[in-house]
Amino acid sequence: MADTVRAAVQVAPRKIEIQEFARPVIGPDDGLLRVEANGICGSDVEWYRGHLNPDRPPTIPGHEPMGIVEEIGDAAAERWGVQVGDRVALEVIVPCRSCLDCLTGRYQACRNRRYGHGVTPVSVAPALWGGLAEHLYLTPGAVLHKIDKSLPAELAVMFNPLGAGVRWAVHLGGVGFGDTLLVLGAGQRGLASVIAARAAGAGTIIVTGLEADEHKLALAREFGADHTLVVDGENAVDVVERVREITDGALADVVLELTPMAHAPVGQALAAARHGGTVVLAGLKGNAEVPLRTDVIINRALTVRGAFGVDARGYAEAIAIIESRRFPLEKLHTHTFGLDDTALAMEVLGGEVPGEQGVHVSVHPNGQ
Repeated sequence: MADTVRAAVQVAPRKIEIQEFARPVIGPDDGLLRVEANGICGSDVEWYRGHLNPDRPPTIPGHEPMGIVEEIGDAAAERWGVQVGDRVALEVIVPCRSCLDCLTGRYQACRNRRYGHGVTPVSVAPALWGGLAEHLYLTPGAVLHKIDKSLPAELAVMFNPLGAGVRWAVHLGGVGFGDTLLVLGAGQRGLASVIAARAAGAGTIIVTGLEADEHKLALAREFGADHTLVVDGENAVDVVERVREITDGALADVVLELTPMAHAPVGQALAAARHGGTVVLAGLKGNAEVPLRTDVIINRALTVRGAFGVDARGYAEAIAIIESRRFPLEKLHTHTFGLDDTALAMEVLGGEVPGEQGVHVSVHPNGQ
């Protein structure tokens, strides 16, 4: 058993170093995860580029960790309902589990939370908070979900993007039988939203993307999208007018705005929703101010909701979809990297590597 753990540490924008940290000593209330895989999220790419808080201190990224419980204390095993050898996925948030918000089911709003996977600096002991490491520390407040060990790691680790699709499209958006869903953005979570909406019985699904996203739009169609719209280049369409045509003027029941950094899709989302429809905003804009016509929200009686990550229900239902093997999720996974190539994984997902078309990308720190 090695005394040290290797991890990828982001020390500055576009600068990731492989560093070693002491292996934590595990007591009765905590544990240690051997990381099998960590999915790379679009927000990881934005952190890597420095678009989101470029001054944050050195941190081990990775908020989509999944792996095998290697050590666990007796109290922790009883609390989490897991044992050594179980495969688990971790939620990003580490709530306190004792405040009023936590005790009434609003643990995402926990004001006492001190840690988060992939976002807590290495200066906070024992440093191993992110999934881009050989091992990850399981702090007492962590929220774990068991996953079938027979699934390939690159499929099991899709729990986070698919959880976002379930929560954003179905739980927050309310997509149900016969509904029309418009998804602005064809990234991992846009495709996951297609899968979730199709599983929920949506009637018509429309997905937008760039010319460079044609491979993603093709996957969207394969997973159940009825229409895909290109929004740039010579073949660009007017999204709102095209949705109006597809729906015979009814517009979309639910619109998901998932594009990173872009401002125009926010206005398109409001304009493409039907009277009384729902708009879910999940695309981070780097804290920029985005022009907003509030009269549209009022006069169209729209419900606008912010999507803050994924909660336990979303994760559980996403894991159930993965374990059902109902969808060919392997078609989403395009790239697997080792820990030493973490920066390359970010750049592939970000579309920065010529000839590589990343959709779902994961880092496997222990070489699985």
